[in-house]
Amino acid sequence: MSKTRSIKPANKAIPIERSPAFSSRVLKWFDQHGRKDLPWQKNINAYRVWVSEIMLQQTQVKTVIPYFDQFMQRFPTIKDLANASQDDVLHHWSGLGYYSRARNLHKSAQQVCEVHSGHFPQSIELLIELPGIGRSTAGAIAAIAFGEHCSILDGNVKRVLARHFAVTGWPGKSAVADHLWAYAEAHTPKKRVADYTQAMMDLGATLCTRSKPNCLVCPLQKSCIALAANEVSLYPGKKPKKVIPIKSTDMHIVMNEDGHVLLQKRPPTGIWASLWSLPEGELSLPHLRLNEGSRWPEIRHTFSHFHLDITPIQYRSKGDYSLMEPDQWLWYNLNQPAEVGLAAPVTKLLAKLKAKNR
Repeated sequence: MSKTRSIKPANKAIPIERSPAFSSRVLKWFDQHGRKDLPWQKNINAYRVWVSEIMLQQTQVKTVIPYFDQFMQRFPTIKDLANASQDDVLHHWSGLGYYSRARNLHKSAQQVCEVHSGHFPQSIELLIELPGIGRSTAGAIAAIAFGEHCSILDGNVKRVLARHFAVTGWPGKSAVADHLWAYAEAHTPKKRVADYTQAMMDLGATLCTRSKPNCLVCPLQKSCIALAANEVSLYPGKKPKKVIPIKSTDMHIVMNEDGHVLLQKRPPTGIWASLWSLPEGELSLPHLRLNEGSRWPEIRHTFSHFHLDITPIQYRSKGDYSLMEPDQWLWYNLNQPAEVGLAAPVTKLLAKLKAKNR
């Protein structure tokens, strides 16, 4: 088994004094208090580790668990995922957000099957070539699934290291990230790397939290520079604030006489790419006769870079319900829903509509 480290070595210009006690304290804490019964910690293989790591990006463990279980039940192997339709994959991702993750999972599964005969590559270099897998995710897969001596630097680990070593600045800046990577690589032990990787993620998720960290029981409290200076809240540095713009749109809820709702597939790029949504903007459906629409209260959906204020408008249609482009339009049966990926606010609006029509 090769022992490939990160493709980007620690910045030698950054002076790093390695503390041998750091990893031993973390591992001792993990042995006593770490989480060991999460779904992806059972029957460990590269596929399960990979799916869990992608789902856990910007998403809490308690939210991910039911999605992971359902995803594994539907796609138990990477070949099952590769052979599935994109609609099926997005359907099982609906509600988890950041849908580019699901599309990249699907693409990566197909690439692994086509290029690597269905077997995950072990090296960092080859893992990073797969869509949606960055340096930290590649390190986690290599360390946990294959026992490779690799480091990680997800959001939880950034927070632990930034506080412990008082690394100033926002980790989104390359210089700050390089500094944190240098600490991460210097303190990753050669033995029990899989346990250490999980331990660091657990430490950030359960003790060294963004707000109200539980420093009194942290295994690193005695050597934490931020804690000693009573400046834990200052680390890691905050992202510069930007004014989030507000956009608006109309979403048209068109129901036929059977109570089915008209959905339109969104383009393969942009927000909610390839998901099914309600028609937006100016409504032009020449093959349908619509009654005058009734407006619902406005709702707001927030993306990372803007707010979207949505005005739902409900219509009843009469006439020919056949669709000229069935791959772009769908009559959605609220009582027997098609297994397709839905945009998050659309899921909420359809649930509200179903409740109103009971």
